[in-house]
Amino acid sequence: MMDKTPVSLRRHVTIFGPVNAGKSTLFNAVLGHEMAIVSSHSGTTTDPVSKAMELIPYGPINLVDTAGLGDNTVLAPDRLKKTFEMIGRTDLAVYAADCEDFDEEMYNNAVEDFFELEVPHMLVFTKRDLAGEGRAEELGRRYPDALFVSGGSDEDIARLRAELSKRLSALAPQNENMLSGLVSAGDTVLFVIPLDSQAPRGRLIAPQVQALRDCLDIGAAAVCVRDTGLEEAMKNIREISLVVTDSQVFGSVSAAVPQEIKLTSFSILMARQKGDVHGLVGALSAIEKLEDGDIVLIAESCTHNVTHEDIGRVKIPALLERRTGKKLRFEFVAGHDFPSDLSAYKLCIHCGACMTTRRAFLTRQTVCKKAGIPMTNYGIFLSCLTGDFSRITI
Repeated sequence: MMDKTPVSLRRHVTIFGPVNAGKSTLFNAVLGHEMAIVSSHSGTTTDPVSKAMELIPYGPINLVDTAGLGDNTVLAPDRLKKTFEMIGRTDLAVYAADCEDFDEEMYNNAVEDFFELEVPHMLVFTKRDLAGEGRAEELGRRYPDALFVSGGSDEDIARLRAELSKRLSALAPQNENMLSGLVSAGDTVLFVIPLDSQAPRGRLIAPQVQALRDCLDIGAAAVCVRDTGLEEAMKNIREISLVVTDSQVFGSVSAAVPQEIKLTSFSILMARQKGDVHGLVGALSAIEKLEDGDIVLIAESCTHNVTHEDIGRVKIPALLERRTGKKLRFEFVAGHDFPSDLSAYKLCIHCGACMTTRRAFLTRQTVCKKAGIPMTNYGIFLSCLTGDFSRITI
């Protein structure tokens, strides 16, 4: 069901604009019920507010309301920082502007930010019913692609929803199935899932669950085993089309799986779905160029408790120093935190991004590329350092 679609797989539509431009009214109207607080006082919305919804006829999206631009309160810098961070996680930006109080310079600055991160946008003029005579016509001539709405007009909001659906449908399609192009209906996929202290008790982690569901959606058979039961399972399965393993045990799995059987990892499946997988693979060449004292950025898209077997904070740093023979420095970020200045880093190693969107992950790749910082991900890194990477099917 659409209401069960994870937020990380939904297109993100974010409303930007000046304070008191009617962003929250617009947010509530598109949503269909009151969620964001609406007030005549400037700066009512302090942090981004988001809600998963079904946009008919397009499908599941995540709608986001942001703090207003031009906020002059003492907390404005922090609020605006969060607002601009949302651009990098946005698939379609909606810029809301008051018909009677349109700051063209502020709008043009926002458009430059959208353009910088390749985020498409649409301009929506609000409070049409309150505009002076001829004002909407004047703005319409200057901005022929803009929409004009009154918060209380069902007809206007219906036109806005239809336009949002149209523009979202025109975006490049997302690779929604992790196994697209790798297996077909009737194939058998063997999933190798190790259980260590980091494995959540009683459940699988998000990439494993998603890969299993995508396998079933294609019509292929899914067989799950622990890494300790791999050899026995392979004896009992007549024909295996693909083996998908956890990156941490890639070396032993690679050695056990015959060369004629395709092999990949959950993290690489995520990389195919969420980002430019070939760019992530190309970044591996930076490993051999690291020197003593170089700083490596370890980035995660979620937050979690750290254990002695933590992949990002324990295993990857140890493996990287062992491989290079260098004494390196490591910095860690989690969730939506990501450095605005990347000049100090020589390499970025990112998690599989199962908890974030394709747009957010691609934005980080783009930012790193522009800064000249190679960026790879956990799975590709671990597969390279623990086994024969030429075995990997991408």
